[in-house]
Amino acid sequence: MKQSTIWARPFYYIVVFAVATISLYPILLMILSSFKTSVDIYKNPLGLPTSFSLDTYHTLLSKIPFTTYFMNSAFVSIVSVVLIIVVCSLASFYIARFKFSWNQALFFIFLLGMMIPIKLGIVPLFILMRDLGLINSLWSLILMNTATGIPLTMLILTGFFKTMPYELEEAARIDGAGNLRVLWYVVLPLMRPALGTVVIINFIAAWNDFFFPLIFITDKMKRTIPVGMMSLFGEHSADWGSLFAGLTLASLPMILLFFIASKQFMEGLTAGAIK
Repeated sequence: MKQSTIWARPFYYIVVFAVATISLYPILLMILSSFKTSVDIYKNPLGLPTSFSLDTYHTLLSKIPFTTYFMNSAFVSIVSVVLIIVVCSLASFYIARFKFSWNQALFFIFLLGMMIPIKLGIVPLFILMRDLGLINSLWSLILMNTATGIPLTMLILTGFFKTMPYELEEAARIDGAGNLRVLWYVVLPLMRPALGTVVIINFIAAWNDFFFPLIFITDKMKRTIPVGMMSLFGEHSADWGSLFAGLTLASLPMILLFFIASKQFMEGLTAGAIK
């Protein structure tokens, strides 16, 4: 091993440790603040709690229907991700594997969704949802999350499909498999890095969405977590202890999902560059 490499390795460790500390400190501060009262947060916002108590969590559950908000967010996020994966898997497989005259034009139409800010069309979108009878319905959020998640997912999955060897599909077709069986049994199992990447990206986007639930949902019991937590802010003050408790509980699904799919996520981010 070169002498320069020996001396450089501790420096790399120090830099990585510093970056990790800076990245994780806000999460740690959020968790610690969830055990403080609002008074303790005002007095010592960056310090440790004087005593660990679950009173803020009890206050949170008594002030707002947090469980209902949590279930609404989970339903919207999970259904949106499933629809995105199903639609984009079929469409990207068709674009990547079947050559026709308007192949690239169709792919470009999907990518237009990444270039046009969808929030600029909120007025016609609201009118459309009203005419469809979806105002104050969770399905309006599912449709919007699906529409906004399709362009990036198409870009990722189509690129991965194009790197897959044709020989595997040809062998499956020789054995009598149709296109859907080839996609389900041959191609998708090899696409786990890409699927893990798009699942994490779209789930986080749907879970944290604030804009569309604020516009399309008026019933208090149909709110998602980002909009429901607004009720903890008063006109002149805010219950910061309960707010941090709610943020901690709302972060758990995303943290758990990342730990479960982190391997596929990292492979998905680097596989394209490696290939």
